[in-house]
Amino acid sequence: MSMKQTPSPHSWALLPLGVFLVAYAAVSVAAGDFYKMPITVAFVLASMVAIMQTAGPTLSARVERFCQGAANPNILMMVMIFILAGGFAQTAKAAGAVEAAVNLTLALLPGNMLAAGLFLAACVVSVAIGTSVGTIVALTPVAAGLAAQTGLSAALMGAVVISGAMFGDNLSVISDTTIVATRTQGCKMADKLKTNFRLVMPLAILTTLLYIFAGSGAVQTVTPQPVNWLKVLPYLAVLVAAIRGVHVMVVLTGGTILCGVVGLLDGSFNGWGWINSVGTGINSMGELIIVTLLAGGMLELMRINGGLAWIVQKSTSHLRDRKGAELGLATVVSLANVCTANNTIALIMAGPIAKEIAQKFNIAPNRAASLLDIFSCVTQGILPYGAQLLMAASLSGVPPLQMMKYLYYPYLLGLGALAAIWWNLPRYKTATT
Repeated sequence: MSMKQTPSPHSWALLPLGVFLVAYAAVSVAAGDFYKMPITVAFVLASMVAIMQTAGPTLSARVERFCQGAANPNILMMVMIFILAGGFAQTAKAAGAVEAAVNLTLALLPGNMLAAGLFLAACVVSVAIGTSVGTIVALTPVAAGLAAQTGLSAALMGAVVISGAMFGDNLSVISDTTIVATRTQGCKMADKLKTNFRLVMPLAILTTLLYIFAGSGAVQTVTPQPVNWLKVLPYLAVLVAAIRGVHVMVVLTGGTILCGVVGLLDGSFNGWGWINSVGTGINSMGELIIVTLLAGGMLELMRINGGLAWIVQKSTSHLRDRKGAELGLATVVSLANVCTANNTIALIMAGPIAKEIAQKFNIAPNRAASLLDIFSCVTQGILPYGAQLLMAASLSGVPPLQMMKYLYYPYLLGLGALAAIWWNLPRYKTATT
């Protein structure tokens, strides 16, 4: 097959994904050790399979196409964010900003409310800044510190942050997924958000109650120290800047500089110490950056080999009624997300197909946009090789698969959306009423 832009559907194009899942998840489960199989090795194996099964005149041509996928602007933008996030996170830690934020949280919330309180904080932050990854970068170090001081599971606290981050990813007016979902379906932002809120708010409340229960075993092993407001300032500044709509790269750069200034003023480090902290933080993102680049190249080859086209064909070929069509929308975007590991890219790919399905089966644009955004966020929020879990794992030291059992909100959101489809809840108008 030539490397054409509109590939014919082929199920065998999904083989690299199967190789990855077996090499990483299945081997880790079988070994009983989630550190046994490095995720980078699993992606290298899957990428080699993708290159070997891709048609091309020479091996160099196939590798070049792989590199083009890795160099996709969305992929490189994520890499740049990871680099800046690593520098910010390590500098904040070295300057004492993380410890100060932990002390502030311990002072404000009783131990049995920490998990639920952190979830609500992550919800607010993610809605305000419109990026789940940015929320995870800002709050995961705080979550890890809280876990260490209260006896709560680090996996639980990492999952709490991811859950809250995905809440805002789905509902923020400045979230990429919200923007893409509304634009591809041709509906107003306000209509889509109203539709989403009616469905997700009860689920968010239920998630809060579950995290109260899950975090009830917290034991404060230390007395919080007085809050150092100077060291809390970098986190507050980052949140305020993000809320005002400043680009995430500018926010992270500014946060790193502010952490450096605070660290220099109070003697936490000297100039070289600051520089070394930034370098250490950047280096800590190495595995995540490697995985992101390998995934981008592998998924591009899967696309040109017809894997995504096969998923779309199979998930839409048996649609008969409106309920089935809505399940088809959920399936298309979810499978696209599994193959791309990026919910924004998945929405871009699935959006035009979803619009055709919605028009054919009389699904209101706001309903279609809501379902697309919800299921893209559900899938992204539980992917062990997605940026959200990988970032949280890099910052907390907890393997993604260990955090997955505590991802209450994405699971409830998925189940709630399926129930809404099955019973047509809340009662939505059709496209013609």
